[in-house]
Formats: sequence, C-alpha cells, structure tokens
Amino acid sequence: MRTLFTHPPRMPLIAPSILSADFARMGQECESVLRAGGDLLHLDVMDGHFVPNLTMGPDMCRSLRHALPDAFLDVHLMVTDPALHAPKFIEAGANHITFHVEAVPAEGKGGVADLAGRIREMGATAGLALNPETPVQAVQPHSAEVDLVLVMSVHPGSSGQAFMPEVLEKVRVLEDEMLPTQRLEMDGGIKPENARLAREAGCDVIVAASAVFGVPQSRRADVIAALRGNGA
Repeated sequence: MRTLFTHPPRMPLIAPSILSADFARMGQECESVLRAGGDLLHLDVMDGHFVPNLTMGPDMCRSLRHALPDAFLDVHLMVTDPALHAPKFIEAGANHITFHVEAVPAEGKGGVADLAGRIREMGATAGLALNPETPVQAVQPHSAEVDLVLVMSVHPGSSGQAFMPEVLEKVRVLEDEMLPTQRLEMDGGIKPENARLAREAGCDVIVAASAVFGVPQSRRADVIAALRGNGA
C-alpha cells in the first residue's frame, strides 16, 4: 500500500492539527494550511474517557474529505476503544489511524497487531501512539507491526501545552529500529523554536496545532517552513 506515510514526497512532513483551527471556518482553515505548505491534516479524536477532553467524530472527517478530496487525513484516536471507532473514521475518509498502546492489549484479539492488521485491511495505514509517562519499551515489540509510531510530547487532552523535551530520548531509541521504512511522528507543544529538537532526534512527521492555526493566514507558510527546518 503506497501512501503519504509509506512513500513521503519530502521529509519531514508537517501535519497541522485541526484541534486549534477555527471550527466555525474549518474548511477554509484547513485549505489555508495545505496551501501554505502543510503536507496533511491531523485530527485529534478524544472521547472524554481515555482523555478528559471531548473533540470530534467521524462527521468532521467526512466533511473534510468532501471539502478537500485530495487531503491526507491522519486520525489520532485518543479513545478507550479504538477498535470500535477506527472503522467509522476509515469509512468517513481517513487515510491513516493511530491508536494508543495504553488502550489495547499487547497481544491476541484486539491487540496491537490484530487491530493494525484490520486497519490495513480497511484501506488505511496504522500507527501506534504512546503517552509521555509510558516507557518506550511498551511499543518496541510492536514497531514492526505498524507504519508509524507517535510519541506524545504533551499529556494528551488539549492544545497549547508546553513541549516536554524529556520524551526526545524515546524518538532517538525508535529511530534506530524504524527509519527509513516507517515514520516517527511527534505531537504536542511543537513550535518553530523547538522543532529542530524533534527533527534532530529522528522525528519525520511533525504535528503542530496552535503554532500554525494560532497565527494569521498570511504567516502560516513561514511557520510551516520553519517547522520543516527551511530558514529556521
């Protein structure tokens, strides 16, 4: 399966997170960041249980697919039951589904390999995320079973939190095992001022929310270029 994550046109990829977009103008907001150089759109899905916040459902994904048919939609499931929600988002147009290692069994039915396999059978790529307090050893046995590992650099639940540099060591460990055939994504508090740390650790998919959507549209291309390391 050839996708943006398995065969990226350039690295690192920049993934603006729509959690910080103006929800009243979501279509225009997303079109603006893609025009400004964003490679894909990151959808942070929270169920109010796995994390305290409650955000968006498959209808948001479906609306974005309708408005932006060529956009790559990267869905991050911060939910207690990812096996329940993943098919709904793929049916709604998601290209990629990331679920949390903390939310599924390590092995067997419903485990990492099983769920990743089912996601691929439905036509999407699969990713595995870990929270800041989760040791990297929790995902290492599964790195070959997924297309991407997402290292959270904040405690998941809300946009605008401060970047946690102590998680960079997890990226360095995973880089040796996964690159160049798989992707390493980082999400949380990343701005032009600290994006270099993520890139140098081995991250090649950078999620940014308020850093991109929190500035006027006229400045978003400069922010995305700086996150990528162009002119930064």
